[in-house]
Amino acid sequence: MKKVFIFLFIAGFLGSCSLNPVTGRKQLSLVPESQLQVMALDQYRSFLSENKVLSPSASSAAMVDRVGARISSAITNYYNSQGKSDVIEGYNWEFNTVESPEANAWCMPGGKVVVYTGLLPITQNETALAIVVGHEIAHAIARHGSERMSQSMVQQMGGVALQVAVAQQPEQTQSLFLQAYGIGSTVGAVLPWSRQQETEADKYGLIFAALAGYNPQEAVPFWQRMAEAGGSSAPEFLSTHPSNETRIRKLKQFMPEAMKYYAKSSK
Repeated sequence: MKKVFIFLFIAGFLGSCSLNPVTGRKQLSLVPESQLQVMALDQYRSFLSENKVLSPSASSAAMVDRVGARISSAITNYYNSQGKSDVIEGYNWEFNTVESPEANAWCMPGGKVVVYTGLLPITQNETALAIVVGHEIAHAIARHGSERMSQSMVQQMGGVALQVAVAQQPEQTQSLFLQAYGIGSTVGAVLPWSRQQETEADKYGLIFAALAGYNPQEAVPFWQRMAEAGGSSAPEFLSTHPSNETRIRKLKQFMPEAMKYYAKSSK
C-alpha cells in the first residue's frame, strides 16, 4: 500500500509539471496562471493602498513609467509576432513607484510592477533601471513565482489545489503568495529564487531590455554597483537577487545574443 501511495504521489507530481513557453523547461505548476493573476491584482491594490505611491508627475515615477511602457510594449509585440500571445495572456500592465529606502523592485503575474525609490540611487540611469525592470518582468513571465508557490504548497500543504488551499487555509495561502513574490516580507521570510530561476531572469531580462531599445551592456556595471552597495549587510534586493562573479560572468555570456536584439531595435 505504501509503494502504491508513493507511486500515485510521484505520478501526480509529474502530472503537475508543465512546459514553460518562454524558457522551454518543465516546471511544477499547481497554480493556474489565471487564478494567480486574480490574486495578484487583489494584493497589488492592497499594497498600493498601504504604501506611499509617487505621483506620475514626479521625475522618478515618470522614468519608471517610461521604462515600463517601452519594455511592456516591446514584450507584447515580440510574443505576438512569434505566435506566442498566450505568454502574456491576461497581462494588463501597471507600473508604480513607491517611496521606500529599500533597494527593491518586483513584478506580479499580470504585469503588476513596483519599483522602490531606494533602488534608483543604485541604478543611476534609465538604462540600468530598464535592466532591473526587465529582470523582474522575466521572473513573472517565466512563472517563477508560480513555481515557487507550487513548491511551497507541496511542502506545506501536501500539494492541494489552489482553490482548496484558499478555502481551507486562506491566511497561509496568502502568505505563500506574498513570500513567493517577495512582497512586504522581511529578508528572512522571502523565498529565495533558485540559481536556475535567477539565470533565466538575467538572460531574458537582458533580452527584454534590448527589445525595448536599452543597451543590455549596462547590466554589468549595474550589478557591480549592487554588489558594492551591499557591503557587510546586503540590501533587501540582494537577499533574493545575489550579485556575484558568477552572475556577471553569465551576463557576459548572454550578452552577444542580447546585443542582436538591441541591434534590431535600434534600426
